[in-house]
Amino acid sequence: MEREKAKIILASASPRRAELLASAGVEFEVFAGNIPEEPLPGETPPDHVVRLAREKAMDVAARVAGRFFIGADTVVVCDGEIMGKPKDAADAARMLFKLSGVPHSVITGYAIFDRERGDAISEAVTTRVYFKHLYPEEISAYIATGCPFDKAGAYAIQGGAAHMVQRIDGSYTNVVGLPLCEVVEALRRIGAIG
Repeated sequence: MEREKAKIILASASPRRAELLASAGVEFEVFAGNIPEEPLPGETPPDHVVRLAREKAMDVAARVAGRFFIGADTVVVCDGEIMGKPKDAADAARMLFKLSGVPHSVITGYAIFDRERGDAISEAVTTRVYFKHLYPEEISAYIATGCPFDKAGAYAIQGGAAHMVQRIDGSYTNVVGLPLCEVVEALRRIGAIG
Protein backbone atom coordinates (compact mmCIF):
# COMPACT_ATOMS: atom_id res chain seq x y z
CA MET A 1 0.00 0.00 0.00
CA GLU A 2 2.79 2.45 0.88
CA ARG A 3 4.54 1.68 -2.44
CA GLU A 4 1.32 2.40 -4.32
CA LYS A 5 0.89 5.68 -2.46
CA ALA A 6 4.34 6.94 -3.53
CA LYS A 7 3.80 6.05 -7.18
CA ILE A 8 4.81 8.67 -9.77
CA ILE A 9 2.47 9.26 -12.70
CA LEU A 10 3.45 11.11 -15.88
CA ALA A 11 0.25 12.84 -17.02
CA SER A 12 1.24 12.97 -20.68
CA ALA A 13 0.72 11.00 -23.88
CA SER A 14 4.07 12.22 -25.23
CA PRO A 15 6.49 9.34 -25.86
CA ARG A 16 9.32 11.90 -25.85
CA ARG A 17 8.52 13.01 -22.29
CA ALA A 18 8.33 9.39 -21.16
CA GLU A 19 11.70 8.60 -22.79
CA LEU A 20 13.33 11.61 -21.14
CA LEU A 21 11.99 10.80 -17.67
CA ALA A 22 12.99 7.14 -18.03
CA SER A 23 16.50 8.20 -19.12
CA ALA A 24 16.92 9.83 -15.69
CA GLY A 25 16.15 6.53 -13.96
CA VAL A 26 12.78 7.69 -12.64
CA GLU A 27 10.19 4.93 -12.21
CA PHE A 28 6.74 6.05 -13.29
CA GLU A 29 3.55 5.10 -15.07
CA VAL A 30 1.89 7.01 -17.90
CA PHE A 31 -1.70 8.21 -17.99
CA ALA A 32 -2.63 10.94 -20.45
CA GLY A 33 -4.59 13.98 -19.34
CA ASN A 34 -7.46 15.24 -21.44
CA ILE A 35 -7.94 18.99 -21.22
CA PRO A 36 -8.47 21.79 -23.77
CA GLU A 37 -5.19 23.55 -24.61
CA GLU A 38 -6.37 26.94 -25.87
CA PRO A 39 -4.77 30.03 -24.28
CA LEU A 40 -6.99 32.18 -22.08
CA PRO A 41 -7.43 35.87 -22.97
CA GLY A 42 -4.44 37.89 -21.75
CA GLU A 43 -2.51 34.81 -20.66
CA THR A 44 1.27 35.04 -21.15
CA PRO A 45 3.03 32.03 -22.70
CA PRO A 46 4.72 31.02 -19.40
CA ASP A 47 1.41 31.34 -17.52
CA HIS A 48 -0.32 29.34 -20.27
CA VAL A 49 2.06 26.35 -20.15
CA VAL A 50 2.18 26.27 -16.34
CA ARG A 51 -1.63 26.38 -16.14
CA LEU A 52 -1.95 23.54 -18.64
CA ALA A 53 0.72 21.49 -16.87
CA ARG A 54 -1.14 21.89 -13.57
CA GLU A 55 -4.50 21.08 -15.17
CA LYS A 56 -3.08 17.94 -16.81
CA ALA A 57 -1.59 16.75 -13.52
CA MET A 58 -4.81 17.46 -11.61
CA ASP A 59 -6.99 15.84 -14.32
CA VAL A 60 -5.05 12.58 -14.07
CA ALA A 61 -4.84 12.78 -10.26
CA ALA A 62 -8.65 12.88 -10.16
CA ARG A 63 -8.82 9.58 -12.05
CA VAL A 64 -5.73 7.52 -11.18
CA ALA A 65 -4.18 6.15 -7.98
CA GLY A 66 -0.73 7.48 -7.11
CA ARG A 67 0.96 10.17 -5.10
CA PHE A 68 3.00 12.36 -7.47
CA PHE A 69 1.57 13.54 -10.80
CA ILE A 70 3.75 15.26 -13.41
CA GLY A 71 2.06 17.42 -16.02
CA ALA A 72 3.83 19.32 -18.79
CA ASP A 73 3.00 21.50 -21.75
CA THR A 74 5.24 23.03 -24.42
CA VAL A 75 4.74 25.94 -26.79
CA VAL A 76 6.89 27.71 -29.32
CA VAL A 77 6.72 31.51 -29.26
CA CYS A 78 7.81 33.56 -32.27
CA ASP A 79 7.14 37.28 -32.63
CA GLY A 80 4.52 37.09 -29.88
CA GLU A 81 2.58 34.21 -31.46
CA ILE A 82 2.02 31.13 -29.30
CA MET A 83 2.48 28.14 -31.60
CA GLY A 84 1.00 24.90 -30.42
CA LYS A 85 0.54 21.83 -32.58
CA PRO A 86 -0.34 22.61 -36.22
CA LYS A 87 -3.92 21.97 -37.34
CA ASP A 88 -2.91 20.68 -40.78
CA ALA A 89 -0.12 20.74 -43.38
CA ALA A 90 -0.81 24.36 -44.34
CA ASP A 91 -0.58 25.45 -40.70
CA ALA A 92 2.67 23.48 -40.27
CA ALA A 93 4.13 25.17 -43.36
CA ARG A 94 3.06 28.59 -42.08
CA MET A 95 4.77 27.97 -38.73
CA LEU A 96 7.99 26.67 -40.28
CA PHE A 97 8.20 29.58 -42.74
CA LYS A 98 7.71 31.98 -39.81
CA LEU A 99 10.50 30.27 -37.80
CA SER A 100 12.87 30.23 -40.79
CA GLY A 101 16.03 32.24 -40.09
CA VAL A 102 14.76 33.82 -36.86
CA PRO A 103 15.25 33.03 -33.18
CA HIS A 104 12.27 31.88 -31.15
CA SER A 105 11.53 30.64 -27.66
CA VAL A 106 10.45 27.16 -26.60
CA ILE A 107 8.65 27.34 -23.28
CA THR A 108 7.74 24.24 -21.30
CA GLY A 109 5.72 24.42 -18.14
CA TYR A 110 5.79 21.55 -15.71
CA ALA A 111 3.82 20.88 -12.55
CA ILE A 112 4.26 18.16 -9.97
CA PHE A 113 1.15 17.59 -7.85
CA ASP A 114 1.67 15.84 -4.52
CA ARG A 115 -1.64 14.20 -3.59
CA GLU A 116 -0.59 13.68 0.04
CA ARG A 117 0.21 17.36 0.60
CA GLY A 118 -2.57 18.58 -1.69
CA ASP A 119 -0.40 21.08 -3.53
CA ALA A 120 1.78 21.38 -6.62
CA ILE A 121 5.08 22.94 -7.54
CA SER A 122 5.41 24.33 -11.03
CA GLU A 123 7.74 26.33 -13.24
CA ALA A 124 8.12 27.50 -16.83
CA VAL A 125 11.49 26.93 -18.49
CA THR A 126 12.53 28.85 -21.62
CA THR A 127 15.10 27.88 -24.24
CA ARG A 128 16.05 30.16 -27.12
CA VAL A 129 16.30 28.33 -30.46
CA TYR A 130 17.93 29.69 -33.61
CA PHE A 131 16.79 28.24 -36.96
CA LYS A 132 18.77 28.50 -40.16
CA HIS A 133 17.04 29.86 -43.24
CA LEU A 134 14.71 27.09 -44.44
CA TYR A 135 14.15 26.41 -48.13
CA PRO A 136 10.60 25.70 -49.33
CA GLU A 137 11.59 22.20 -50.48
CA GLU A 138 13.04 21.45 -47.00
CA ILE A 139 9.79 22.50 -45.38
CA SER A 140 7.71 20.43 -47.85
CA ALA A 141 9.89 17.35 -47.36
CA TYR A 142 9.73 17.67 -43.58
CA ILE A 143 5.94 18.05 -43.59
CA ALA A 144 5.68 14.98 -45.85
CA THR A 145 7.30 12.88 -43.08
CA GLY A 146 4.29 13.57 -40.83
CA CYS A 147 6.60 14.58 -37.98
CA PRO A 148 5.32 18.16 -37.50
CA PHE A 149 1.73 17.29 -36.66
CA ASP A 150 2.00 16.46 -32.97
CA LYS A 151 4.75 18.95 -32.16
CA ALA A 152 4.54 22.50 -30.84
CA GLY A 153 5.80 24.86 -33.53
CA ALA A 154 5.60 22.01 -36.07
CA TYR A 155 9.07 20.60 -35.40
CA ALA A 156 11.02 18.08 -33.34
CA ILE A 157 14.61 19.01 -32.55
CA GLN A 158 15.38 15.37 -31.71
CA GLY A 159 14.09 14.14 -35.05
CA GLY A 160 13.92 15.25 -38.64
CA ALA A 161 14.26 18.93 -37.78
CA ALA A 162 17.68 18.65 -36.12
CA HIS A 163 19.40 20.00 -39.25
CA MET A 164 17.26 23.15 -39.11
CA VAL A 165 18.63 24.26 -35.73
CA GLN A 166 21.80 26.37 -35.81
CA ARG A 167 22.08 26.65 -32.03
CA ILE A 168 20.17 26.80 -28.78
CA ASP A 169 20.61 28.80 -25.58
CA GLY A 170 19.31 26.80 -22.66
CA SER A 171 18.01 23.31 -22.01
CA TYR A 172 17.95 20.87 -24.93
CA THR A 173 15.49 18.55 -23.14
CA ASN A 174 13.18 21.52 -22.66
CA VAL A 175 12.95 21.82 -26.46
CA VAL A 176 12.17 18.09 -26.67
CA GLY A 177 9.28 18.66 -24.23
CA LEU A 178 10.44 18.22 -20.64
CA PRO A 179 13.13 20.27 -18.85
CA LEU A 180 14.67 17.16 -17.35
CA CYS A 181 17.21 18.75 -15.00
CA GLU A 182 14.57 21.01 -13.43
CA VAL A 183 11.94 18.23 -13.18
CA VAL A 184 14.33 15.73 -11.59
CA GLU A 185 15.52 18.33 -9.08
CA ALA A 186 11.91 19.22 -8.26
CA LEU A 187 11.05 15.53 -7.75
CA ARG A 188 14.03 15.25 -5.39
CA ARG A 189 13.03 18.40 -3.44
CA ILE A 190 9.50 17.14 -2.79
CA GLY A 191 10.65 13.64 -1.83
CA ALA A 192 9.33 11.74 -4.85
CA ILE A 193 12.80 10.33 -5.58
CA GLY A 194 15.89 9.78 -3.43
